[in-house]
Amino acid sequence: MSDPTSLPITSQEDVVLVRQAVRQSAVDLGLTLVDQTKIVTAASELARNAFVHGGGGSVLIEQVIEGSNKGLRLTFTDHGRGIPDIERALKDGYTTGGGLGLGLGGAKRLSNEFSIVSAPDKGTKVTITRWKG
Repeated sequence: MSDPTSLPITSQEDVVLVRQAVRQSAVDLGLTLVDQTKIVTAASELARNAFVHGGGGSVLIEQVIEGSNKGLRLTFTDHGRGIPDIERALKDGYTTGGGLGLGLGGAKRLSNEFSIVSAPDKGTKVTITRWKG
């Protein structure tokens, strides 16, 4: 297993670099093409959210082992305004940025595990995992 990688998310270029790093980690782990696509798509949405809505942040990319399972865990952290109503933010169509409102809910659907912690003016932390299936 490779060491965890932490990457900043402070520009649109960083969003692209996160996507590339997640794809490489997924390939290294041996995820199927479908699972690679799912985790990279989720990572792209979450990195974009951290940059656009969170004012920038970071991602920690980790290959994890639990028993005989191997997976890729991504933890996105920002120090933005936070999400006042997480349940509402996870619903398709809800947006604060003029987009389609599919980012958080889509990332959740594309992941095997999803957790989000956010508080007003404390930022947001989203952790997703995709298990090798």
